[in-house]
Amino acid sequence: MRQRLERYFDFAGLGTTWRTEILAGLTTFLTMAYIVFVNPAILSKTGMPIAAVTAATCLCAAFGSILMGVLARYPLALAPGMGLNAYFTYTVCLKMHIPWQTALGAVFLSGVIFLLLTFGGVRQLLVEAIPRELHASVAGGVGLFIAFIGLLESGIVVRDPDTVVTLGNLRAPGTALALFGLLLIAVLQILKVRASILIGIAGTLLTGYVFGQVHWAPQHLALHEMTATAFKLDIRGALHTGALEIIFVFLFVDLFDNVGTLVAVTKKAGLMQPDGRVPRLSRIFFADATATVVGSLSGTSTVCSYIESSAGVAAGGRTGIPAIVTGLCFLLALFVAPLVGPIPGSATAPALIIVGALMLGSVAEVDWADPLVAIPAFLTLVMIPLTYSIANGLGIGISSFALLRLFSGRAKRQDWLLFVLAALFIARFVFLTRG
Repeated sequence: MRQRLERYFDFAGLGTTWRTEILAGLTTFLTMAYIVFVNPAILSKTGMPIAAVTAATCLCAAFGSILMGVLARYPLALAPGMGLNAYFTYTVCLKMHIPWQTALGAVFLSGVIFLLLTFGGVRQLLVEAIPRELHASVAGGVGLFIAFIGLLESGIVVRDPDTVVTLGNLRAPGTALALFGLLLIAVLQILKVRASILIGIAGTLLTGYVFGQVHWAPQHLALHEMTATAFKLDIRGALHTGALEIIFVFLFVDLFDNVGTLVAVTKKAGLMQPDGRVPRLSRIFFADATATVVGSLSGTSTVCSYIESSAGVAAGGRTGIPAIVTGLCFLLALFVAPLVGPIPGSATAPALIIVGALMLGSVAEVDWADPLVAIPAFLTLVMIPLTYSIANGLGIGISSFALLRLFSGRAKRQDWLLFVLAALFIARFVFLTRG
């Protein structure tokens, strides 16, 4: 059995061992385990029961990671995506006043569309249609969006009627605790400590507990509480016209996020072919889309591949075993997380700020010397956090890129799909601002 598994995962061809692969899986889990606490903390603001979201987070991360490892045989771990969970909560539910059940229905539909696009080969076509320069700026814009939310959650930045935002009261107990957590995670990152975000959250919680700012409130593993969001999605509500743009954002942001992560991880692992192609690409997309469908059914936002998988690759992971190990660890976390209890915003906000900072590194890929690239990339980057909407930033970026290419005489016949997308976005903006 062991030899058959080694042949299936090509241990000999990739020059790896069981010890290396298992340790790589543990490394990946430790670097992304913060999502078990951060995702429920974000989604619970919509009214979703935190125990149920925690269970859904662990289950869909376990399912997606194991499916990726077994089917696609890549060291890519999956979990509810940062940025998309913020869009789900702050834009869709809180700003647009859409019930979380309807938002879950939109996530489900985006996952089903992803599956159809994967089977039809359209997903690869869409990847080629969107300018690669905007992939990096979308990731950076989402990073700024996440960091801005973290700054607001911590009280470091507060709303102001005159200047929109301003510096908060840094002496407030919750804000001071968040600043401590931010410093702790940053130092751990600089020292290249694995699981720095998870350790930082734990250290912040412990410090807050010592100074009376955090109270330990363990929860029981009550089945009815853990399943309170399961199969509660409202697909019919999501099919209404008002939810179409939400489905679109879930679809395309997930697409960009996965493509960027996929390229980064496979390139670092030496698994990308010389011509830039990634073997078994359709299996990777299938695992991702299926995990999103399962996530929406269990009660969480869009599931995607995690850039933290690169930590496992750096530890030597080359096969699907690290993803499987990570998935098994998420199953164990399902029973450990309730014992920790709900995490206060002052402990999770620093993680949001740091994750946002790490995502911003992608903007280095933008050719800032070329105005045709730099201007749309900049607009995408700043409009996502400033409009509090990934949809607006994405639409303005694609539309401006298409218009600049058209009026500068650099449009090509093969750009037809880009111009179709731009026209749809422009029509959306006209519709939203009419009257």
